[in-house]
This record gives sequence, structure tokens and C-alpha cells, in this order.
Amino acid sequence: MIQNRLVFTLLICTMQVGSVFFATRAMAQSESYRTSELGVGVGATTYKGEISPNYRFANNRPAFNIFYKKDVSQALVLRGGLLLGLMRAKDENINRPLNQYRRADMRTNLIELSAGIDYNFLNYYDQRRRIRWTPYFFLNAAVTNYNNKVVLQNNTIKPFENGFVLAIPLGIGVKYALSRHWNLGLEVGARKTLLKGGDKVDYLKNKEHESNPPEELPFTNPYDKDWYYYSGVSISYTFYKLICPDPYRGKRNLLQ
Repeated sequence: MIQNRLVFTLLICTMQVGSVFFATRAMAQSESYRTSELGVGVGATTYKGEISPNYRFANNRPAFNIFYKKDVSQALVLRGGLLLGLMRAKDENINRPLNQYRRADMRTNLIELSAGIDYNFLNYYDQRRRIRWTPYFFLNAAVTNYNNKVVLQNNTIKPFENGFVLAIPLGIGVKYALSRHWNLGLEVGARKTLLKGGDKVDYLKNKEHESNPPEELPFTNPYDKDWYYYSGVSISYTFYKLICPDPYRGKRNLLQ
């Protein structure tokens, strides 16, 4: 419930950000340059769902991402990214009857392709600032490809075929300018999937395996939703594009 309220709140914030975009775009048009940013990051991904109902630091696994950003105003930045990560969760760590009975050990690798916006709370592009930094929040839409391998009651189950799920990545970060071109970033985000929790292991009910419980048993919870998280640090390089003033556009002879 709290997580759903968080998503709703951030969606409302995004609508407000949209109004800020139109208000600040005219101001941004008077600037003499535009920026784009290319970067890489390293960190960790972790899973939260039926096999791991609560966030567990021990479930973190390595992750790597590549991203591209382009400013459209002083506050708003368009972003796109590719995230590669691993995840693991075990029923044996959860003291619940179903988890202790099922005793699943899930290992997942994922590839996430996302696009969305950043909202900078400070004017990060003002070169007159002695120290340039800004906190920001982001909201994306993503398509994630995942591949699970699950061990159930010490018996290896055939790896699940690649599947796709829609997700809503959202979170916060902070960015600091090391120089005019180089940036250091720190970001923490959650991904709310639109796949029913347990779908990643629901297929176990339909596999013929002597250690599986009968199909009529409630082996998973079909109403829960899975989450996964990414946190990491990044380094990026900023490209600057000079904007030709309006009086000179299409009139090259004025520059001679």
C-alpha cells in the first residue's frame, strides 16, 4: 500500500514537472548552448517479491548500466538507459509457512531498456556557480527481459525461457561536476513491475516434477507484485552544443 502511494505521489509530481517544463523552456532558449551526456555506472540490483518479501542487503548482486541524457530546459532532462544486472533470493531466509515449504532458490539475470526524465532541483548548467551539483529525481518507463533459474527443494528445475515485463523505474540521485565536462553521480531507484508476483515461479506448478506439490495447492500468490532495485555510482561526460543567436540564423553574411 505504501509503495502504491509512493508511485501515485511521484506520478502527480511528474505532472507538476510538466508545467515547470513549459515555464522554464523559454528561459532555456536564451542560453547559448545545449548539453548532452553519456555515462556508465556500476552498482547492485536486488529483488523484492514473494520469495523475498522485504528488502535484504544480502540479496544484492552486481549490475552495470549505460545511459544517455539530453537537457530540454534548466530543470528537465530526457534520459535513456540500458541496465544489466543479476538477482538472487531464497525462500529459506523467510520464516513463513509457504516459503519454508517451497524452499525455492531463485537466480535471475535481467536486461532493462528504459526511457524517461530527470528533474534537477538546482540549475546544474550554470557555469558561473563555483560548485556545480544538484539532487534530482527520475521517472521512467522500461521493458525488462529476465531469465530465471530456480532450485526447488534441492532439485534443479529447467531454466525458464526468456520473458519480458513492463516496469516503472523511479528514484532519486545526486550529480556533482568534477570539471566542465566530467560528472560524478550517485543514484538509488526502485522498479515496480507490472508482472504479478510469483509469475516468475508460477510455471513450477505446471512442470512435472516428483518433488512439486499438487497443482491445486496455492504454490504462489498471484496478487502480489514484484519489485527490483538498483543503486550505484556513475561517471559521465558532457557534450556542449553552441546555439546560434536568432539574428544570425539563416544569415551567414552577417557573420562576415
